[in-house]
Amino acid sequence: MTQLPSCEFNMYTVCVELKYADDSIISIDCTTVEDEAAKNMCQRSELDY
Repeated sequence: MTQLPSCEFNMYTVCVELKYADDSIISIDCTTVEDEAAKNMCQRSELDY
């Protein structure tokens, strides 16, 4: 299992950056995540209606 020594929010790129012990980095774009969540909430409310 890979250890996760650092997790930071980068205000300039609007991404959460996960930095692992083996120097690999995963960057999660928060804007895309918010857009997908909003789209799913709208679809769910349409189905409920």
